[in-house]
Amino acid sequence: MRRFRHVPFVYVLGILILLLGATPLLAKCGHLKLHVTPKQAYVFIDGMPLGWGGGNFKADPGEHTLVVYNYGYKPYTTKFTAEDGKTSSLSVALEAIPGTVPGPWGRIELKGPQGAAVLLNGNTPDFFVANVGEASGGKRRLVVPPGDYQLTVLGCCSGTVYSGPITVGANQRTIIPLATPGEKKTADWPEGKSLGSLPRFQAETSSVAVAKPTAQISSASAQVECGGSTQLTWSSTDAPRVELSGAGEVAASGGQAVQPKQTTDYKLTATGPGGVANSEVTVNVNSNIQGSLSVTPAEIRYHKVGDKVDQQGSATLSWSAPGADTASLDPFGSVSPTGNRTVQPTPSKTDVGPIDETITYTLHSSNACGGSDTRTASLHIVGSIESGLEAAAEVLQVKLPGNSVYFPTDLPWRGKPEGGLVASQTQLLNELVANLKQYLQFSPDAHLMLEGHADRRGSVKYNMALSERRAERVRSFLVEQGINAANLQTQAFGKGQDLDAATVKQLTEQNPDLTDQDRKKVYRRFPIFVLANNRRVDVVLSTTGKKSLEYYPYKAADLKALLAEPHRAKAAPKETKTEEKK
Repeated sequence: MRRFRHVPFVYVLGILILLLGATPLLAKCGHLKLHVTPKQAYVFIDGMPLGWGGGNFKADPGEHTLVVYNYGYKPYTTKFTAEDGKTSSLSVALEAIPGTVPGPWGRIELKGPQGAAVLLNGNTPDFFVANVGEASGGKRRLVVPPGDYQLTVLGCCSGTVYSGPITVGANQRTIIPLATPGEKKTADWPEGKSLGSLPRFQAETSSVAVAKPTAQISSASAQVECGGSTQLTWSSTDAPRVELSGAGEVAASGGQAVQPKQTTDYKLTATGPGGVANSEVTVNVNSNIQGSLSVTPAEIRYHKVGDKVDQQGSATLSWSAPGADTASLDPFGSVSPTGNRTVQPTPSKTDVGPIDETITYTLHSSNACGGSDTRTASLHIVGSIESGLEAAAEVLQVKLPGNSVYFPTDLPWRGKPEGGLVASQTQLLNELVANLKQYLQFSPDAHLMLEGHADRRGSVKYNMALSERRAERVRSFLVEQGINAANLQTQAFGKGQDLDAATVKQLTEQNPDLTDQDRKKVYRRFPIFVLANNRRVDVVLSTTGKKSLEYYPYKAADLKALLAEPHRAKAAPKETKTEEKK
């Protein structure tokens, strides 16, 4: 890349020698004729400083990047293509940045090669502020905010002339002779006290007042929940380089959504020729998890008989862990942070006996922000486990002692005590035997009380003996069928506890085996049936005190036999001595 303009003879001689030695190359160059406004504007092509003002430039064939800078103006950037042997023209008029910049001020005074580019706080063209003495014989005075700077001076087409840190005090001037930078010195600058706000650039005097950058950053929300986001918004001025912590270099103004996992300070750093400006905003992250866990209902029942579970209650677990990323529910494992589940637990107890257990469920939740939470809920299980024998015993207790046993008139006789049982009552006693044998396996000490009764006909003495024979007849039958006599007792009441007509009618009404038509038939012969209801043996189970049902067998197939009046029936209230002896 080469440039031609009016320069002193020594420079012309050097350029001619260069051109003569590079004639083969120059033949292949393209030409760019450039005009710039203001005339002090500085030209960079492909990042190389080429000097201030317009002129003729030669470039190797191909595409190049042209940047024109003048501090206090918006830079101009474009692409152009250099073609072999062709010349293109371009006029660039930069747009001034309006307004002024406030003090306080200090001054940098540079002495060095005319046309060298001066950069502050950066080594790229963005940080260009002026050139060394485009109109003052190799001198440049820069008015800058007090502070620390990194000064870089790039010679026109010749690389770095100077690079190093400098400090500028308020109302002081820092003088740097670029040829002998070791002779750098500072001095008072009283004029700086009287300076107020200044324009960035004054074309008439080529003076430059460098503005200090500004930076401002804010967040739409000062606090977010874990997993939530907020929008950062920032702006800056007079800063070619703007950086956001965690994001690197960003635009001078803009916005960005962030999703911090913990409380984070976001720092905006704006770096420009006039210094560095910082702005911070803090986004607090709420990592707390307010979890909940409940179980409904809080108590369920469990009942098992033998190998069969006939009652096993269920409950619903409901949980919520807002703000959590992961959750687990003991004893089930991983679950969604919010949900519900039906449980039907089995108690840990397996042996026979009552159940009274509490199961505890635990919800653990956490999030990526370091928050965690633990919640528990308890479910109470009550009930029992039975071997099956107890249940069978309960069933037998319902069946026992069954129905009372009924006899025909005046039976059994004294001379034939083994008689008196008709077929229907024998069948009834066989059922009693079967149930009692099973029951005695569970309750071997249980016994039956056999209570004999007689109807009102005949003397007290006669009926007492008759009721005793009836009770004994039932006892002997049970013994004959295998019931231990020790489990049987008898008691005779004669006619002392006879059922009256009202009671018999009530029992008839309650009898579930009878229809209304059946009851009408009973009432047509009611006096006979009142007597028949009292010719019986009641059975009482010792373990429960339960007495047999006093339902007369009206629908028995051998009802006539039960109602028959044998020739020795008690037809008269008085008995002869002969009858009493018999």
